[in-house]
Amino acid sequence: MLNNLKPQAQDKILALMGQFRADPRDTKIDLGVGVYKDADGKTPIMHAVKAAGKLLWDTEITKTYSGLAGEPDYHAAMAEMVLGAGYPADRLAALSTVGGTGACRQGFELAAMANPDCTIWVSDPTWPNHLSILNFMGQAHKPYRYFDSETRSVSFDAMMEDLKGVKKGDIVLLHGCCHNPTGANLTLDQWGAVADLLENTGAIPMIDLAYQGFGDGLEEDAAGTRLIASRLPEVLIAASCSKNFGIYRERAGVLFVLGDVATRDLTQSTLAYLNRQNYSFPPFHGQALVTKVLTDPTLRAQWQAELEDVRLGMLGLREQLAAELRQLSNSDRFDFIAEHRGMFSRIGCSPEAVEKMRVDNGIYMVGDSRLNIAGLNPTTVPILAKAIIDAGV
Repeated sequence: MLNNLKPQAQDKILALMGQFRADPRDTKIDLGVGVYKDADGKTPIMHAVKAAGKLLWDTEITKTYSGLAGEPDYHAAMAEMVLGAGYPADRLAALSTVGGTGACRQGFELAAMANPDCTIWVSDPTWPNHLSILNFMGQAHKPYRYFDSETRSVSFDAMMEDLKGVKKGDIVLLHGCCHNPTGANLTLDQWGAVADLLENTGAIPMIDLAYQGFGDGLEEDAAGTRLIASRLPEVLIAASCSKNFGIYRERAGVLFVLGDVATRDLTQSTLAYLNRQNYSFPPFHGQALVTKVLTDPTLRAQWQAELEDVRLGMLGLREQLAAELRQLSNSDRFDFIAEHRGMFSRIGCSPEAVEKMRVDNGIYMVGDSRLNIAGLNPTTVPILAKAIIDAGV
């Protein structure tokens, strides 16, 4: 049997991580893997999360299974963070998942169960694992144009032109903020135009919200998601706690499904069924940490301050890199880097230029020129800027 297995293409980012580890140069710079790092190149545990862990250790009395769909307190705390106070609880079904990836997978599974003929519309480009999951599932999907490689901004007219092709019951996958891999976000007016199109076509939005708090602020980054949720009768939201709580290895995610009151219980039972078929009970520890942080006023204030420091640190690196490149190139063609948000920017250079920077400078970024801003520090920014110019970008 096993000799019938076929080799699978290695994930490009994971392959890049292996190359980076094997590089003996002390000066190498990792801008590939999508993990936040501080100025020392570490991914620290937030103080609020560590304090929550101590509280959990002191108060936890069992290691039995959690609820099949997850813990209601976690769902409520995350719903308030994502959708805001006063969210429509009577319309909301929720599922704890294995990270944001699990939330996306379960969302795609739910869509396929509800409408086997649906097409998932995905931004071009998007996070590669979106497409990998859809291809593995055999789920029909189509791209819509999103990024203008010349201006390095959202190609909104092209996006809207492509989305005119959606049908009633199709799913339109949107990045809630800090678009991965480009860093280019929709404005709130553009979110409104997308809502108009979805209302007119009957297509259903699914929002991947993996970086809330990394862009313009915790509330600001949820604005597009909240606008869509207030306008559309059915909405899917896949949210992750990996980045904004720094708990990557705890695999804490959540899938929210907004529908009408009459279908809420059916949707909730279907979500629980999906968990049972895939991995039974979801991980508990991460959701318990998040719940403690979000529901304890002192811990929440501490966490929000830490998250804001992370956000402002990345913004400062963006502004520094844009300024360095402006000086070296004697032009403003790299100013988009300061305008992008979140961990990533696609700087628009060729795979050959990316490879040149790796060989000559030990700078590792994804071949499509997506770089992780959080992999930089004030000392390495000038090194990257010079490498970009030397590579002829």
